[in-house]
Amino acid sequence: MAETGRSEHTQRPSVRTLGGMVTAAHPLAADAGAEMLRKGGNAFDAIAATAAALNVVEPYMSGFAGLGMANCWVASEGRARSLDFHTPCPANFPIDSADKARMVNGPLASGTPGNLAGWATLQKTHGRLSLAEALAPAIALARNGYPITGFYLDMLNAVSARPMSAEWARVYAFGGAAKRGMILKQPELADTLEAIAANGIGHLYGGPLGKKLADYMAGNDGCISLADLEAVRPIWEETIQAEYRGLILNVPPPPAESFQFPLTLRLLAGTDFSSLPHLGADHLDRVFRAVRVAAELRIRNNKRTPEQILDLLSEKSVAPLRALVEGKDAVWGRTEQFATGPLAEGPKLNEQTTSFSAMDAEGNAVCLTQSLGSPWGSGVVIPGTGVCLNNFLNWTDLDPASPNRLKPGARYAMCLAPTIGTRDGKLALTLGTPGSYGILQTQSQAMVHWLDYGLELQAAIDAPRGRLFDGRKVNLESRVSPEVMEELRARGHDVTPLGAYSWSCGGMHAIARDAVTGALEGAADSRRDGAAIPVPKR
Repeated sequence: MAETGRSEHTQRPSVRTLGGMVTAAHPLAADAGAEMLRKGGNAFDAIAATAAALNVVEPYMSGFAGLGMANCWVASEGRARSLDFHTPCPANFPIDSADKARMVNGPLASGTPGNLAGWATLQKTHGRLSLAEALAPAIALARNGYPITGFYLDMLNAVSARPMSAEWARVYAFGGAAKRGMILKQPELADTLEAIAANGIGHLYGGPLGKKLADYMAGNDGCISLADLEAVRPIWEETIQAEYRGLILNVPPPPAESFQFPLTLRLLAGTDFSSLPHLGADHLDRVFRAVRVAAELRIRNNKRTPEQILDLLSEKSVAPLRALVEGKDAVWGRTEQFATGPLAEGPKLNEQTTSFSAMDAEGNAVCLTQSLGSPWGSGVVIPGTGVCLNNFLNWTDLDPASPNRLKPGARYAMCLAPTIGTRDGKLALTLGTPGSYGILQTQSQAMVHWLDYGLELQAAIDAPRGRLFDGRKVNLESRVSPEVMEELRARGHDVTPLGAYSWSCGGMHAIARDAVTGALEGAADSRRDGAAIPVPKR
């Protein structure tokens, strides 16, 4: 469709430049990445600096003791690459005695830290600057502090009923009196980051920090050992590719569950959205149906090979399934896991991830999605270090009957989907979002807004989205009209209105690149504290 300019679905335009761009969930983190570009670094240096700064200014979403994945476009090689630093399950995890109730809070819920190794690998392989230079902005932010936002207060409220550790309370909770604008300083984290800058990532992966972490786990019912830390090795892999509207989407291969995202779009490829009013019942019904069918297929195919996933995405496999998407009968389906997923009771704890992107003037790009799991992960902070541990094992399948059951020492599936888009063999897009299993749903919705309805990138990200759950449940942002919601209910969707801009529908960040002019268009989700920071061409 032809572009129509500004949209009523956004309060701000996309950010544009001819130089470089960083988009992230906090302005100070995006600026840390932009600082690397201004210093002569490239997108890989920028992504490492942004990741480290998010550890400081978005501590409830991610940190170097979390896990993640990245997709990148290497301009000099003309190809996309995927880096998996989502570590295997700790070798000593007690699979036969563990249960979901123990996998939300406390040391047993924590997977082996992979993020620090991932940042360093990206930068060492393709960057120009040193890891110490990339960590410098984060160290300054941790040492000097920064003003907390209303979103920080929302996160404190989200964990108010959880048994967070005493060290967590000392570092993050402001004695229960937190207010917008108060300054959060993290001197222990600054010391830890300085030690990593001076001694390298071996400080964690076998060195003094690793020993301190392993000793704490051994004395507090955890299962991460020094051997687990020493074994951490990020894995370079070939991407999974699928086409939608002429755009080739590159996502991480299995055991990542990323393929649900392009599979949804492949199911929608037979739909002519020009005949369906934007945000009308026909538009949303068609997209929600495709999400449910793709989610069920993802659950049934979690442990396939890359070749089998490519076959699943092929036209011969997808074409017969489009009848389910285009039909009239209500679609019921699973959206999370085969069996026991994250606990359903209590506040939702499964949206705490962050995704961010960087592009440079040379055409390199990185999209990285990383997480602690729940807000502040497991609620465990290693005393005296400022290191907050994840609770990623809460997302694993523990049911003995499930074909996707967790195995100690083995890699396991995770629903992250950092995406690189190309057109005619040239870089076109980076796109990623947090949101647990909603990641695989909301990225699809934004792509339809952008590619099928012609919204500019910021408007496509800000446009109303839904979050689907098992059965027929859909949580839908209230900017969709009541009449459309009622019609969706009549078609079998169990619709519950959300706020106008709900962070449970993700926190998407994206950068698009014009192949002819090299112009970059950046967008940051209005649902969180995001920002797109441009760097002019030098």
